[in-house]
Amino acid sequence: MTSTQLPDNRGRWGDTDELGALNLVDDAARARAASAVQVGRWVSLALSTDPASMLGGPFAPPSPPSPPVQQALLHTGTPPMGMAEVLTVTPHHPALTHIDALVHMPIDGVVFPTVPLGEAVTGGVVTHGSTSAVAAGIVTRGVLLDLAPGGRLPSAHPITADDLYAAEARSGVRVEPGDALVVRTGWTFGWSADEQGPGVTVDAVRWLHDRDVAIWAGDVGDSFPPLDQDVPMPLHMVGLARLGMALIDGVTVEELAQVSAELGCPVFMLVVAPPRIGGLTGIPVNPVAVF
Repeated sequence: MTSTQLPDNRGRWGDTDELGALNLVDDAARARAASAVQVGRWVSLALSTDPASMLGGPFAPPSPPSPPVQQALLHTGTPPMGMAEVLTVTPHHPALTHIDALVHMPIDGVVFPTVPLGEAVTGGVVTHGSTSAVAAGIVTRGVLLDLAPGGRLPSAHPITADDLYAAEARSGVRVEPGDALVVRTGWTFGWSADEQGPGVTVDAVRWLHDRDVAIWAGDVGDSFPPLDQDVPMPLHMVGLARLGMALIDGVTVEELAQVSAELGCPVFMLVVAPPRIGGLTGIPVNPVAVF
């Protein structure tokens, strides 16, 4: 598949844009999010980051197999100092819920939209497409699409536009420009050493482009090993790098799906409030859905 056949938003919001598809989250999108709140129930989509819960779990992160957050006590409470610690955080760890900055996935030597990598990262410092663009937080409408109600998709299932169309039809809600799409497949996010999970295809990313989705947050993402050798990481190499679509990796959606089914409502307000730390390629987030 050639680059001209891939969906592309580069240049849509100017040559130096740093928001990408988050430009679609305008006042109307935020008002639509606010109108989705009916009862005040809320659910976190973030995975637990307790290091003890990661060890021996279903994840097979890159070597070394360490937890995403490691803690070292700096002060142990001896007066006059209180308890304090130093944290070592690996933002892109598959067991840590995080949002990818646009600079995370350069392609063809440029960072979204068309900034040369050598200008976006200088002297080891990110100056374009970093987490600075999302530091103020994001509020928009979230839509849950359950691709496998009551179960899970088959192993190594290629997620296509047909899967998304079918789930959208079951939900009774059309995905609108600026929405955050939360996708349930019934799998646990991560790289399993025993069984390959489903993966998103270019066909599905083209659907996301057609719908002008601003944020993807699914219980799966790009498949490892790749399902498509031409574009091995469609969500990252097309969704993030070409569409500028915000990617929230490592979400858990089972509680969200249960509450959605209980209330009979697949839409909610999604609040994504990362720490206000700029200049990074990704940062931990706690996405909160409010019904």
